[in-house]
Amino acid sequence: MMNLKKRLALLLGGFMIFTVTGCGKSSVTSEKSKTGQEKTVTLKFSNVTSVSAKAGAAKFKEIAEKDSKGSVKIKLYPDNQLGDDRVVIETTQFGDIDIGVSSTSPIATMYPNFYLFDAPYLFLNNKEAYAGLDGKVGKNILSGMDKIGLKGLAFWENGFRNFTDSKIAVRKPSDVKGLKIRTMENEVHIAAWKALSANPTPMAFTELFTALQQGTVDGEENPLGIIDANKFAEVQKYVSLTQHVYTPYVVTMNLKKYNSLSDNQKAAITKAAVESTKVQREESQKIEKEILKKFKSQSVTVLDLTSDEKAAFQKIMANPKVLDLVRKKMTNPEYINEIKK
Repeated sequence: MMNLKKRLALLLGGFMIFTVTGCGKSSVTSEKSKTGQEKTVTLKFSNVTSVSAKAGAAKFKEIAEKDSKGSVKIKLYPDNQLGDDRVVIETTQFGDIDIGVSSTSPIATMYPNFYLFDAPYLFLNNKEAYAGLDGKVGKNILSGMDKIGLKGLAFWENGFRNFTDSKIAVRKPSDVKGLKIRTMENEVHIAAWKALSANPTPMAFTELFTALQQGTVDGEENPLGIIDANKFAEVQKYVSLTQHVYTPYVVTMNLKKYNSLSDNQKAAITKAAVESTKVQREESQKIEKEILKKFKSQSVTVLDLTSDEKAAFQKIMANPKVLDLVRKKMTNPEYINEIKK
C-alpha cells in the first residue's frame, strides 16, 4: 500500500511540474503574440555642428522611429556635445555612443581607406562625388568598417574644402607661395600644400580663430559650412573657391548594437540612412549658396575660380608623389584608380 501511495505521489508531482513548465512556455508565447511588439531600444546619436547635418539627423530620427513603429527611439546630441570627431568614433566603437557622425580625415589613421578622401581633386564637382560615394567603391569602404567594430551607414556631405586668407586674393598656385596655412595633422594635406610651396602649419582647430585673428597663420582651408559656422570670414579678407578636396561626413553605428536589432529595426535604420542622406546633401548645397551671398554682403572678396584656374592647382597638388602617398596609406589603393575611371 505504501509503495502504491509513493508511486501515486511521484506521478502527481511529475504531472504538476510538467503542467507548470508547459503553462510557463504557453504564457510567454501568448504574451508575445498578444503584444506583437519588439523590444524598444533608445539610440544615442552624436552629431557635428553643421546645419545641414542637423537637418539630416532630424530626418534620420523621423524615419527610424516611424518605420520601426516606435521600437527605435533616437536621442540627438548635436554640436559635438559628446566629443570631437575622433572621440565620437572611438566612443561609438566602444558602444557608449550608438550612432556617430564624423568627418573622414581626422579618423583616417583608424581606418586607412578614408585617406582616399584626402586625395586632392579626386572629385571635381558634387555629381562626381555622389557617384563615387554611392557607387561600388563607397559601398565597399562602408562595409569594410565592420573590421573596426562599426557599421558604416552613409556618407553625408561635409563639402569641398576652400582656401581663405588675409593677405592676397588667391587665383593661381604661385599666390600661396610662402603663406602660413593651417592644416590638420594629416600627411597628405601637408604634402599637397608643400607642393604649392606654401608653409603648411598643423594646428588644433580650437586654436584656429585666434591664430587667424592674431596673424599667427595667414590662412586656412575648410568647407564653406565650417568657415561660416566658426566666423572665420570675420578675420579673413579673401575666400578662394579652390575646391581642392571633397570631404564627406561618415555616419556610423556600433556594430554589436546594430547586430542586436531585429530585422525590422535594421530595415528602419537602413531606410533612415538613405532618406537622411538625400535631405542632408540638398540642405548642404542650399546652405553653401546662402553662405556665399552672406560673405559678399560682409565685404569678403569671394573668388570663384575658373576651370582652368582650378586645373593649375590640380596639376601641382594632385601630383604622382602625393597620390602615391595616399596609395601607400590605404588598405585598398586600387580604389583610387576605380574612382578615377
